[in-house]
Amino acid sequence: MRSGGRQQPDLKLDDERRQRLTMSSDQIFPMAANNYRPGAHQEYDIGLCGYILLVLSYAIILLTFPFSLTVCLKVVQEYERAVMFRLGRILGGAKGPGLFIIVPCVDAYTKVDLRTVTFDVPPQEILTKDSVTVAVDAVVYFRVFDPVISITNVEDAPKSTQLLAATSLRNVLGTKSLQEILSDRESIAQTMQAALDEGTECWGVRVERVEVKDVRLPVQLQRAMAAEAEAAREARAKVIAAEGEQKASRALKDAADVIMQSPTALQLRYLQTLTTIASEKNSTIVFPIPIEFMQSFTGRHRSS
Repeated sequence: MRSGGRQQPDLKLDDERRQRLTMSSDQIFPMAANNYRPGAHQEYDIGLCGYILLVLSYAIILLTFPFSLTVCLKVVQEYERAVMFRLGRILGGAKGPGLFIIVPCVDAYTKVDLRTVTFDVPPQEILTKDSVTVAVDAVVYFRVFDPVISITNVEDAPKSTQLLAATSLRNVLGTKSLQEILSDRESIAQTMQAALDEGTECWGVRVERVEVKDVRLPVQLQRAMAAEAEAAREARAKVIAAEGEQKASRALKDAADVIMQSPTALQLRYLQTLTTIASEKNSTIVFPIPIEFMQSFTGRHRSS
């Protein structure tokens, strides 16, 4: 009974954790959920002071017209969007491209660039899965797809993306061996891109491409790998030479068997060799003495 009583609080904690994990993103980040809907616009009560400031601003605009147009009219480029704040609250969605109007002393705006941005990840000293220290750097391409969220949910979206890319590079390559890092760069880039997309989605940033630029090995490891490759090449060369000698010896054996069947073939081979030597314009030609002639001469000498 005591053990059952102790498990009840743990079960309650597990239920609370499950509820937190199963909560939708709309419940966790209500402002981000509203900004995700294109054209979302929420009306906020700016209060009595806000209305007074707004009326005074309109009065100043009318009194100073048309000179006030130089302050009220703003332009954003095709690749930019403007996020407007009225008394600290977001005013509708992103403005632009083109011309839009702001109310001085009440409205403020921030421009967001929607073009693809490229940055280099600084070289990271990484200990691989097989305990080898390597320095790896990469390049990341990303762009802002929701200007409102990139302003409201994070202080500096590009800098945050750069820091997240550096940590993701270390985390991903830490689970790979040296051979996998050198040969499977494409799969590593895809894994990094998926991890960055998951982390930057709530910032209004989308990572388009990740590429591993360079993998730098220690000098001692480079020398060891070069020595290993050289030894492997020498071993293959010796094996190839031995196989060639084996094939040549078999061919010579077959030729000797053919010559033994016909003694005249040896004389023809002898004459062919002399022809080859004479064609090279040599001043000295060596005539080999047949072994049969020597045997006959020694036999006569013994008989006499």
